Amino acid sequence: MNRLSQETSPYLLQHAHNPVNWYPWSEEALHKAKTENKPVLVSIGYSACHWCHVMERESFENEDIARIMNEHFINIKVDREERPDVDAIYMDAVQAMGVNGGWPLNVFLMPDGKPFYGGTYFPPQNWRQMLLAVNNGFSNHFEELQKSAEGFTKNMLFSESEKYGLTIEEKLFSEKGLENMFKKLAFGFDAEWGGFNRAPKFPMPSIWLFMLRYFRSSNNPEALEHLKLTLNKMAQGGIYDQLGGGFARYSVDGEWFCPHFEKMLYDNGQLVSLYAEAYSLTKEPLYKETVYETIEWLSREMVNAEGGFYSALDADSEGVEGKFYTWTRHEIEQILGENAGEFCETYQVTEAGNWEDEVNILWKAEPVLNSKFAESIRLLMLARDQRIRPGLDDKVLCSWNALMLKGLVDAYRVFNEDRFLVLAKNNAHFIKDKMMNGSQLWHSYKNGTAKIMGFLEDYAAVIDAFTSLYQATFEEIWLHEAEKLTLYAYQNFYDENEHLFFFTDQNAEALIVRKKEIFDNVIPASNSIMAKNLYVLGLILDRQDFSELSRVMLGKMKKLIISNVDYLTNWACLATQLVSPTVEIAIVGPDYLKFREEIDQTYFPNKVLSGTKVKSELPLLENRTAKGEETQIFICYNKVCQIPVTSVEKAWEMVL
Repeated sequence: MNRLSQETSPYLLQHAHNPVNWYPWSEEALHKAKTENKPVLVSIGYSACHWCHVMERESFENEDIARIMNEHFINIKVDREERPDVDAIYMDAVQAMGVNGGWPLNVFLMPDGKPFYGGTYFPPQNWRQMLLAVNNGFSNHFEELQKSAEGFTKNMLFSESEKYGLTIEEKLFSEKGLENMFKKLAFGFDAEWGGFNRAPKFPMPSIWLFMLRYFRSSNNPEALEHLKLTLNKMAQGGIYDQLGGGFARYSVDGEWFCPHFEKMLYDNGQLVSLYAEAYSLTKEPLYKETVYETIEWLSREMVNAEGGFYSALDADSEGVEGKFYTWTRHEIEQILGENAGEFCETYQVTEAGNWEDEVNILWKAEPVLNSKFAESIRLLMLARDQRIRPGLDDKVLCSWNALMLKGLVDAYRVFNEDRFLVLAKNNAHFIKDKMMNGSQLWHSYKNGTAKIMGFLEDYAAVIDAFTSLYQATFEEIWLHEAEKLTLYAYQNFYDENEHLFFFTDQNAEALIVRKKEIFDNVIPASNSIMAKNLYVLGLILDRQDFSELSRVMLGKMKKLIISNVDYLTNWACLATQLVSPTVEIAIVGPDYLKFREEIDQTYFPNKVLSGTKVKSELPLLENRTAKGEETQIFICYNKVCQIPVTSVEKAWEMVL
């Protein structure tokens, strides 16, 4: 076994028996490269990555290729989910080399850690030739490679302000500005299948969340129509597990049909939030069912004994992608008997197979509820459970757990389902007890041990989740924890020169560059989540410093948001909150939780909530005490409150 056998990451452990002399990312490996004057190969992937498995099987388990790697290189394996900081740096470098990024990511470095060449997946013969060519270049053209590496590194040292011409704009967004952003997005809509007119198709939750918020602000029917089309098609498609719930990472086609079968916690956490919020607006039964089934999948397959959530399920089982999830018609007929016909018709199952030879992916042409086929699904699930399961990535990542925690809280606020809150609170306590050290977060947890200093994504997502949990329960501990983490993030991540946050803690290991994350992707940028956190906490805690910093960050990004909104939609969500005043709702009295439930039944995202049974020292609740058995609601804008009312109906009359 190589050094990876001492790691906890399932991805690294998968490579522990390779004949390649792998190191984890470590000072030891980088020091050895300098001492022996060897180039470094950094190979980055993750446990649910199909092509990572393929390259391992073809190349890293090949004795001849391993011999070349061991003789000429210091070989480092990185789990991108454990070390997103390392991944981000070298992904940027490869893209600067003109290569499309992806995983596995294989990057060659000089002994000082600076990159000079890289790529993604290589077939074994190409990989062997690449290794020999790089070794030849390092041996015979060292100075040219060093110069190239210096150039790529220098390019990465430019600040975001320098790269994108960012300056702080005092005037923020207007209704017209939101409309222009929507029009830019609408230009690429797929009017038949939803989403955008491209393949592969990723869910991209923050885009559709912006669409919801924009519709609430504008009542533009085109926004609602395309939003519903997209959410319907995703929930009906093969990208969604029609039997067991939960979404795969993306579909390889443009019709949400054929998924890349791995299921990631971060996708599903955000999609629970999205579908719950969409249900709050539309009351579409399909959206409710999607939320319930996805949370059922989570609780059945993704929760450890301590309340933490696992990271991912692999795409492959028995070495075949999707084998666990797909069916032949004959299998279904054997299990369902006389009920097979209607099931096969609804879920597009054919004798010839709708995917590969005789193999079918279950999907629905119409938004039929799965509950109509509850007994058939139960029988098929029993049969599926007898199959060899896909690999489970059982490490617990702080940021991803917080995204799912936020999803559970959002679902609880919409559906008032107590078991959602139980799952959420168990997870919140897990994060607090196992992944926090005072005000500092850890990024990864497994086997009773937390490790790797938290990144900005961890702080941003946990602050968001804890703030949401407070607004669902009015348990002030979560609000105070969110404030504490925000202050730590400001002290240890904030760049006063650029008015944005670094991705890494100033106390963490120093890499060749210290990056900032500003573009929203399948997970929103940590800076955009922080800007929203600062805005919400600024209102609830009456912290003008938080509010002002949020506005400065959004002002800094305004030019880029306008020109590239499809990559900045979480920033655009914050913009929708600033176009019109955010309503501050304070509830005091014995029915404070019941009133919160009633308030959340009306779709109105641009609000913050505070509540207490008797009294509280929080700014929105200060000097407001319950009067006997009467519960009062205070509606406030910009710190000015109207006369309290004693019913939710009257409160909404003052707002809507």
